Amino acid sequence: METSARIAGVRITHPDRVLDPVLGVRKRDLAEYFAAVARWMMPHVRHRPLTLVRCPEGHEEGCFYQRHASRGFPAEVDRVPVVEPDGATELLVVRRRRGLVALAQVGVLEVHTWLARIDRPLRPDRVGFDLDPGPEVPWSAVVEAALLLRERLRAEGVQAWVKTTGGKGLHLIVPIARRYSFDAARGWARRVAVALAAAQPQRFTLEPRKDARPRRIYVDVLRNAYGASMVAPYSPRARPGLTVSVPVDWEELATGVDPDAWTIATVPLRLRQQPDPWADVGRRGQRLPVSESR
Repeated sequence: METSARIAGVRITHPDRVLDPVLGVRKRDLAEYFAAVARWMMPHVRHRPLTLVRCPEGHEEGCFYQRHASRGFPAEVDRVPVVEPDGATELLVVRRRRGLVALAQVGVLEVHTWLARIDRPLRPDRVGFDLDPGPEVPWSAVVEAALLLRERLRAEGVQAWVKTTGGKGLHLIVPIARRYSFDAARGWARRVAVALAAAQPQRFTLEPRKDARPRRIYVDVLRNAYGASMVAPYSPRARPGLTVSVPVDWEELATGVDPDAWTIATVPLRLRQQPDPWADVGRRGQRLPVSESR
């Protein structure tokens, strides 16, 4: 058994350590996955503060969140000094493919990104809507909910892009101009969510507790805040089978997708075979119908 391997120029120790027993995924497989999808994933990760889910011995042995630099973290991952309410600290940022691959070295199974970039962390460039279904909501109803939210956003004058979460829900992202505060962006998103729940209370809710909404979908907009994050496009999830959060085309979503079929074993082939549905999301700085000064 090898003690180390070099993948995309990054040294990976204990490359045969199993991180997911369901697929038999090893550290080397995770590193090779990040290397394979970097072309598509980096536009959504580069220059954004990260919140990472680390599972050094595999997800069955326990995981933990990390958003600040620590001793022994790979040099390929950049540290950016910032001053937060609790004092000065260093946030983790990936700027190059090698940095993404290096996350596998410390057992990162989930990559979450802020909705703002590190150069202007108080000005988001994306607004996120998380459609989180209750335990009795079928996938078809989640898809219908996403399509309804898309129409509501169109009525607000903005376009949205959609991706699976790697779980049972869907994420909608609205790219925006970097002129609004988090309070303004979140306030607008909440207004949209409230209107949606008021129009169809049998389908949507602002109640986060799953046991209180078994047949309804929670429209979560709380991630639109400084320091909060959403799972990045093409990030695996720390669960059996290592499913992946995958951007999809609206037409593809409407005609039928199986989110459980997208894992780190299948996503690279998907990316090679079809156009990237989020190729132009970074070029759309849309204006929101709110005051910029809030």
